[in-house]
Amino acid sequence: MFSEKDKNQIKQRGSDLNVIYGQIENFKKGFPFLKVEEAASVGNGIIKLDEQKKNEAIAKYVNSIEGGTKPLKFVPASGAASRMFKSLFAAKEGLEKGRSENEILSENKEAKQFFSELKNFAFYENLKAVAGNSELTFKNALDYLLTEKGLNYGARPKGLLKFHKYEHHTRTPFEEHLVEGALYARDKNGRVNIQFTVSPEHQDYFEQLLTDVKTKYEKEFSVTFLVSFSQQKPSTDAIAVDSDNEPFRENDGSLFFRPAGHGALLENLNDLDADIIFIKNIDNVVPDKLKTPTIEYKEALAGVLLKYQDRIFKYQKELNEKHYTALSSAFLAEAANFLENALNTKPAENHYYTEKEVLYRYLQNKFNRPIRVCGMVKNEGEPGGGPFWAFNPDGTVSLQVVEGSQIDFKNDEQAKIVKHATHFNPVDLVCGVKNYKGEKFSLPDFTDPATGFISVKSKDGKELKALELPGLWNGAMSNWNTLFVEVPIETFNPVKTVNDLLREQHQ
Repeated sequence: MFSEKDKNQIKQRGSDLNVIYGQIENFKKGFPFLKVEEAASVGNGIIKLDEQKKNEAIAKYVNSIEGGTKPLKFVPASGAASRMFKSLFAAKEGLEKGRSENEILSENKEAKQFFSELKNFAFYENLKAVAGNSELTFKNALDYLLTEKGLNYGARPKGLLKFHKYEHHTRTPFEEHLVEGALYARDKNGRVNIQFTVSPEHQDYFEQLLTDVKTKYEKEFSVTFLVSFSQQKPSTDAIAVDSDNEPFRENDGSLFFRPAGHGALLENLNDLDADIIFIKNIDNVVPDKLKTPTIEYKEALAGVLLKYQDRIFKYQKELNEKHYTALSSAFLAEAANFLENALNTKPAENHYYTEKEVLYRYLQNKFNRPIRVCGMVKNEGEPGGGPFWAFNPDGTVSLQVVEGSQIDFKNDEQAKIVKHATHFNPVDLVCGVKNYKGEKFSLPDFTDPATGFISVKSKDGKELKALELPGLWNGAMSNWNTLFVEVPIETFNPVKTVNDLLREQHQ
């Protein structure tokens, strides 16, 4: 299947030949659906914090920072903004084909709203500036916004677009994340450690923006920013295949690889060294007047993690440092109860009759894992995966973030379970990636490789099949200890289309 030239290409990318063979097997076999037992809900897998418990969790986190806990904020920011402007690109294409402005605006409601409320966007003044003396007609507005003729927003990443307008300035999502970091992710010395994952072609722009604004925000919030950038590693790209599951080749005969989705960022996450890692998407930000719930619940999620981690570390220490013969049956029963009822991992069989050594090995395995606390929002028609109890390959049932593509909707029982889900996943995570000794876990060891995804794409007019790795917050973290906490809808304000910036939360 692979020539020596192919093998050299694979090696030069930093990829493993056996991994590539495994990817081709995945194309041939496909990925199984994930079987869900039931949707998680408040009191059944989702923790709801009352005011007292929320404040206790916040205090736990704040005190830990004073005690030397080192937080870090991890922001996937490589996504291009092109999808935000889908309706505007369609309108621009219509004009270029000779259709009238009136005809397009009568059909394209998003484009009509965009143009009628143009002055309400944070980038309006920039748009006027690049237009110079030109009148901002509908056609000109599209040209100056989307193309190299002006702001070139159609080719920029979301993180660099003007999202919010303040009295004397505007802010991009990149800047809003700096501000958020200053408010909940500073260490006891006032250092704010943030990593943004970016595309190679955009990193210079991010670095320039950081240079422009860093001193201003450091002075305003009395912090020192330690900002780093990383890129998806070429070694995590997946090989593409044709319809016969043979390697897809470029016109020059070389193998064609594609970025394998946000699951590839697990390698970036694995390179980080911090006690607590906050994960949040680049476009989920709000202006300062609405930040309070976000800050409170970020700190609360971290406090919940620390509370459970204290118990986990206690069990890790005993299970790792003592032989099973030195541990009492009462201790093992207590640990098993905590795992099942607090950490939401139901065993494949009743432990009451389990051999002591078998139970000991099982508990060792389940406690020696990273932990994540995921904020979950009540369903209000927003898209996204959700919180479920799901079956794992080893027969256990645990809490999982499940995406729609993982569900077999042709199975009436599975479809019914999803239909009655009460919450969805806003990508609001706090992670603990070290053990009781402060040693980092190797995060790729805790993925479920059977949770990938295959899609059909095209290149140079030829159809191909593309593979995505297990998603960062679903399959890539499938074997983590997982807690779900309800967070208010106010903490979830993504920008999927340009007109989302006109919503009250972004004005």
